[in-house]
Amino acid sequence: MKAPDFSLADQTGKMHKLRDYKGKWVLIYFYPKDDTLGCTKEACSFRDMSLDFKKKDIFILGISKDSVESHQKFASKHRLNFPILSDESKEVIKAYNSWGKKKFMGKEFEGTLRNSYLVNPKGEIVKTYKGVNPLSHTKKVLEFLTT
Repeated sequence: MKAPDFSLADQTGKMHKLRDYKGKWVLIYFYPKDDTLGCTKEACSFRDMSLDFKKKDIFILGISKDSVESHQKFASKHRLNFPILSDESKEVIKAYNSWGKKKFMGKEFEGTLRNSYLVNPKGEIVKTYKGVNPLSHTKKVLEFLTT
Protein backbone atom coordinates (compact mmCIF):
# COMPACT_ATOMS: atom_id res chain seq x y z
CA MET A 1 0.00 0.00 0.00
CA LYS A 2 1.27 3.46 -0.92
CA ALA A 3 1.94 5.68 2.11
CA PRO A 4 -0.11 8.89 2.04
CA ASP A 5 2.12 11.91 1.36
CA PHE A 6 2.08 14.88 3.71
CA SER A 7 3.67 18.24 4.39
CA LEU A 8 3.98 19.07 8.10
CA ALA A 9 6.15 21.34 10.26
CA ASP A 10 8.48 19.89 12.88
CA GLN A 11 9.39 21.28 16.30
CA THR A 12 11.70 23.87 14.69
CA GLY A 13 9.15 24.96 12.06
CA LYS A 14 10.96 23.10 9.25
CA MET A 15 8.58 21.48 6.76
CA HIS A 16 8.80 17.75 6.07
CA LYS A 17 7.18 16.01 3.13
CA LEU A 18 7.12 12.24 2.89
CA ARG A 19 8.22 12.51 -0.75
CA ASP A 20 11.44 14.18 0.49
CA TYR A 21 12.36 10.78 1.95
CA LYS A 22 11.89 8.88 -1.32
CA GLY A 23 14.64 6.27 -1.64
CA LYS A 24 14.92 5.96 2.15
CA TRP A 25 13.30 3.91 4.88
CA VAL A 26 11.03 5.86 7.25
CA LEU A 27 9.27 4.89 10.44
CA ILE A 28 6.26 7.14 11.01
CA TYR A 29 4.86 6.88 14.49
CA PHE A 30 1.68 8.53 15.74
CA TYR A 31 1.26 9.41 19.38
CA PRO A 32 -1.53 11.08 21.37
CA LYS A 33 0.03 13.96 23.32
CA ASP A 34 3.33 15.64 24.09
CA ASP A 35 4.80 15.18 27.55
CA THR A 36 2.39 12.52 28.78
CA LEU A 37 3.79 9.41 30.42
CA GLY A 38 3.45 6.87 27.59
CA CYS A 39 4.28 9.34 24.82
CA THR A 40 7.39 10.53 26.66
CA LYS A 41 8.59 6.96 27.24
CA GLU A 42 8.07 6.12 23.56
CA ALA A 43 9.81 9.28 22.30
CA CYS A 44 12.74 8.80 24.67
CA SER A 45 13.05 5.19 23.56
CA PHE A 46 13.33 6.34 19.93
CA ARG A 47 15.87 8.96 21.04
CA ASP A 48 17.92 6.37 22.92
CA MET A 49 17.82 3.87 20.03
CA SER A 50 18.31 6.46 17.28
CA LEU A 51 21.84 5.24 16.47
CA ASP A 52 20.48 1.74 15.84
CA PHE A 53 17.95 3.20 13.41
CA LYS A 54 20.61 5.36 11.73
CA LYS A 55 22.84 2.28 11.25
CA LYS A 56 19.95 0.76 9.29
CA ASP A 57 19.38 4.03 7.37
CA ILE A 58 15.90 4.50 8.81
CA PHE A 59 14.50 7.96 9.50
CA ILE A 60 12.11 8.40 12.44
CA LEU A 61 9.19 10.83 12.21
CA GLY A 62 6.81 11.30 15.14
CA ILE A 63 3.39 12.88 14.50
CA SER A 64 0.76 14.21 16.90
CA LYS A 65 -1.96 16.85 16.81
CA ASP A 66 -0.01 19.07 19.20
CA SER A 67 1.23 22.46 18.01
CA VAL A 68 4.75 23.28 16.81
CA GLU A 69 5.21 25.27 20.04
CA SER A 70 4.22 22.27 22.16
CA HIS A 71 6.61 20.10 20.15
CA GLN A 72 9.42 22.64 20.71
CA LYS A 73 9.02 22.36 24.49
CA PHE A 74 8.65 18.57 24.40
CA ALA A 75 11.67 18.03 22.13
CA SER A 76 13.84 20.44 24.11
CA LYS A 77 12.87 19.04 27.52
CA HIS A 78 13.63 15.46 26.46
CA ARG A 79 16.49 16.20 24.01
CA LEU A 80 14.70 14.49 21.13
CA ASN A 81 17.02 14.01 18.16
CA PHE A 82 14.47 13.40 15.42
CA PRO A 83 11.60 15.41 13.92
CA ILE A 84 8.21 15.43 15.60
CA LEU A 85 5.59 16.83 13.27
CA SER A 86 2.52 18.89 14.06
CA ASP A 87 -0.80 17.82 12.52
CA GLU A 88 -3.27 20.11 14.26
CA SER A 89 -5.86 19.55 11.50
CA LYS A 90 -5.56 15.76 12.03
CA GLU A 91 -5.62 15.25 8.22
CA VAL A 92 -2.49 13.09 8.17
CA ILE A 93 -3.46 11.24 11.34
CA LYS A 94 -6.78 10.34 9.71
CA ALA A 95 -5.15 9.49 6.34
CA TYR A 96 -3.08 6.87 8.18
CA ASN A 97 -6.14 5.51 10.04
CA SER A 98 -4.65 6.62 13.34
CA TRP A 99 -7.65 8.58 14.62
CA GLY A 100 -10.43 6.69 16.35
CA LYS A 101 -12.33 5.67 19.43
CA LYS A 102 -10.38 5.22 22.65
CA LYS A 103 -11.30 4.40 26.23
CA PHE A 104 -9.76 5.83 29.35
CA MET A 105 -11.07 5.41 32.89
CA GLY A 106 -14.41 4.17 31.60
CA LYS A 107 -14.96 7.07 29.22
CA GLU A 108 -15.02 6.73 25.44
CA PHE A 109 -13.66 9.51 23.24
CA GLU A 110 -11.93 10.06 19.91
CA GLY A 111 -8.21 10.62 19.75
CA THR A 112 -4.90 9.71 18.17
CA LEU A 113 -4.21 5.98 18.17
CA ARG A 114 -0.70 4.82 18.98
CA ASN A 115 0.14 3.33 15.56
CA SER A 116 3.34 3.19 13.50
CA TYR A 117 4.08 2.56 9.85
CA LEU A 118 7.33 1.37 8.29
CA VAL A 119 7.67 2.88 4.82
CA ASN A 120 10.15 1.44 2.32
CA PRO A 121 12.27 3.46 -0.15
CA LYS A 122 9.50 3.16 -2.78
CA GLY A 123 7.04 4.92 -0.46
CA GLU A 124 5.07 1.78 0.37
CA ILE A 125 3.90 0.77 3.83
CA VAL A 126 5.53 -2.60 4.46
CA LYS A 127 4.67 -3.03 8.13
CA THR A 128 1.90 -1.61 10.30
CA TYR A 129 2.03 -1.59 14.10
CA LYS A 130 -1.35 -0.91 15.75
CA GLY A 131 -1.93 -0.01 19.38
CA VAL A 132 1.73 -0.29 20.24
CA ASN A 133 3.19 -0.60 23.70
CA PRO A 134 5.35 2.52 24.20
CA LEU A 135 7.83 0.59 26.35
CA SER A 136 8.65 -2.17 23.86
CA HIS A 137 7.73 -0.74 20.45
CA THR A 138 11.18 0.52 19.45
CA LYS A 139 12.78 -2.87 20.10
CA LYS A 140 10.03 -4.67 18.13
CA VAL A 141 10.64 -2.47 15.08
CA LEU A 142 14.40 -3.13 15.25
CA GLU A 143 13.78 -6.87 15.69
CA PHE A 144 11.58 -6.89 12.58
CA LEU A 145 14.32 -5.15 10.61
CA THR A 146 16.94 -7.72 11.57
CA THR A 147 14.87 -10.76 10.56
